[in-house]
Amino acid sequence: MAEERQWEARDIARIAVFAGIIVALGFVAPIPVPGLVPITAQTLGVMLAGTVLGARRAGAAVGVVFLLAAIGLPVLSGGRGGLGVFLGPASGYLIGWLPGAMVVGLIVHAGARRITWWRTALGAVVGGIAVVYAFGIPVQAASTGLGLGETALTSLAFLPGDAIKAAVATALTLALYRAYPPAFPAPVRRARAVAP
Repeated sequence: MAEERQWEARDIARIAVFAGIIVALGFVAPIPVPGLVPITAQTLGVMLAGTVLGARRAGAAVGVVFLLAAIGLPVLSGGRGGLGVFLGPASGYLIGWLPGAMVVGLIVHAGARRITWWRTALGAVVGGIAVVYAFGIPVQAASTGLGLGETALTSLAFLPGDAIKAAVATALTLALYRAYPPAFPAPVRRARAVAP
């Protein structure tokens, strides 16, 4: 167990790669939704960080993105950066990335350490959608002055896009697991190596 808690040098590189993926997905133009928070591709990167890296490493990757944004680098969708991104209607969704990525990782990497399609899909939906919404909806409601129920209803507009992102994250994770196990942390690689 102590060995699983230690990070290899490769883990630092993986964290940097997934922070880069999250940032790169910010260059995909956000889809504006009138009166709502725009739909961005960056949550796909958050889901992928959790599915591939596991909870702690995914949290570290999101933390790197937060640090870069906080110091003013334009790493978020639409070229945004600075401390102001952590305020306003969309800030709850942004803050929800951190616990969301960690919950994705906890679900996907639970148990036998083998990556399965159902745990990957479940993790992407619970962590990448439900947890992010649990942070985003209350903050958006407080910022806009709408009721919590009304804000939750307006957030339903995001569900189809988020469901597609969860499906894509699941498919990419399973493809990567089959094609390149070294992308995953040591416990997953070991479990795959001894799999029948």
